[in-house]
Amino acid sequence: MSNFVNISQGLKESSEKFPHKRAVVYPAGRDKNGRVTYSQITFKQLEKGSDEIAFGLENAGIMRGTRTILMVTPSIEFFYIIFAMVKIGAVPVVVDPGMGIKRMLSCLEQSKPEAFIGIEKAHVLRKLSPRYFKSIKTWVTIGKRWFWGGHTLKSIWKKRDEKYRVAKTTKNETAAIVFTTGSTGPAKGVIYTHGNFNALIKQLKDHFKVEGDEIDLPTFPLFALYDPALSMTAVIPDMDPTKPAEANPEKLIEAIENHGVTNMFASPALLHRLGKYGKENNIKLPTLRRVISAGAPVSPENIKQFSTMLNDNAHIHTPYGATEAVSIISIESDEILTVTKELSEKGYGLCVGRPILDTIVQIIKITDDPISQLRDIHILKEQEVGEIIVKGPLVTEHYFENRKADLFAKIPDSSGEIWHRMGDVAWKDKDGRIWFCGRKNHRVEANGETMFTIPCEAIFNNHEKVYRSALVGVGEKGNQIPVIFVEPFSDIAVKDEFFNDLTRLAESFSHTKKIKHFFIEKAFPVDIRHNSKIFREKLAVKAKKLIKY
Repeated sequence: MSNFVNISQGLKESSEKFPHKRAVVYPAGRDKNGRVTYSQITFKQLEKGSDEIAFGLENAGIMRGTRTILMVTPSIEFFYIIFAMVKIGAVPVVVDPGMGIKRMLSCLEQSKPEAFIGIEKAHVLRKLSPRYFKSIKTWVTIGKRWFWGGHTLKSIWKKRDEKYRVAKTTKNETAAIVFTTGSTGPAKGVIYTHGNFNALIKQLKDHFKVEGDEIDLPTFPLFALYDPALSMTAVIPDMDPTKPAEANPEKLIEAIENHGVTNMFASPALLHRLGKYGKENNIKLPTLRRVISAGAPVSPENIKQFSTMLNDNAHIHTPYGATEAVSIISIESDEILTVTKELSEKGYGLCVGRPILDTIVQIIKITDDPISQLRDIHILKEQEVGEIIVKGPLVTEHYFENRKADLFAKIPDSSGEIWHRMGDVAWKDKDGRIWFCGRKNHRVEANGETMFTIPCEAIFNNHEKVYRSALVGVGEKGNQIPVIFVEPFSDIAVKDEFFNDLTRLAESFSHTKKIKHFFIEKAFPVDIRHNSKIFREKLAVKAKKLIKY
């Protein structure tokens, strides 16, 4: 069938080309001398095992199109199960547990699940909160089944010589429902199609030049899904993926050195933690060819710090995107450090690069209202700050049964294709580069002037004692009081002197002159997934109390 699209075909090809190459490596523990020990499987084993599990899941009632909650920790079992589900054509429902139990349960209920695959702890949760799981008919436990009934992975996984007949899934067929963390608004279920997944595989091959001999350290679990389809060995990191800012640098560096890791994903918070440790200890990581950092803005200083560990031919990529449109724009570290860094530090915004491959990006006039047709928009000229909209093979077209979210985030054009509103503001330069200026709903409107977070915060981030800063507004739009919170590297000894420094910085630039209020916050509230997106809404509430508005 010419319309057949399924990323399990990539695994099949990997198992034929490299049957005995390691597909997944998992840190299983440490020996008596403290050396880490590993479990591993080959591409041939992953292909055969996922076939066998696919038969078992199907016999248990999980079919093509079955919405299935997947609550499995990063592990070898995760790879077996996810590829079995892809082969069946079942629809994994993925929710980040780090968003909090109550919100997670609400998301799971929204997805109207029909099956549940999870570790023991996940089944305890569903027994304690049964009202959220009323629609589920099939249960599978990874590990020991206690009092909750249903199947276990062991009971459904039977050895077979027969190959599983992969479902003939199509480009526009739902492949997964992935919930946003809700760090920039209510959590929503994003519908990924098989075409979206296929486009991401193509992007990794064509844009990031990922090759078949590579070894990946996927610190964000969902990205590990693509490794087998690219013939990359996935080395599961020894860390809590929901708390990257607390990861142990020694363990991650140990994994990179033990396996000759060539590719790594790291959130900005993790990039900073690793880079700081590496710079202080004069560590080099010569096997790394590329580092991909995303999830929040990546400062040039963060990139410069991490670069001290890399060879000259290695690059840090900082792709820009969202759950709804993964990696649509990108730029390499060389261009940032030699061309755009200086302008970013002066408050021009953060250059996130140019559109990737077939992605089309436009900057439109800012509005908080829905846009029902593309003809209703006003496209801005170069150097004008506006809202980012995007169209392309990587861009998801709908949310799961959320008409309101579709109304505010999606724009149909005359050809029937869908543009996604990123909810971010930016401007485009004469070379086609996009300069990110922050979230649209974080803009501060003060007496006729609109202030954007990234350009304003960059000024104060230049101070040697400031780790990061956050602009918030107090009051009604149009008449807001701009306030800057700063998170210092360490305790400030003389606060009056520090605040005088910040005031002088503010007065030095036209776009920050109106900022007169500064507060110190020892640790910013940040998102769970990447530990990098600042919850400015929480800081705004605090600011209102501090200035007695």
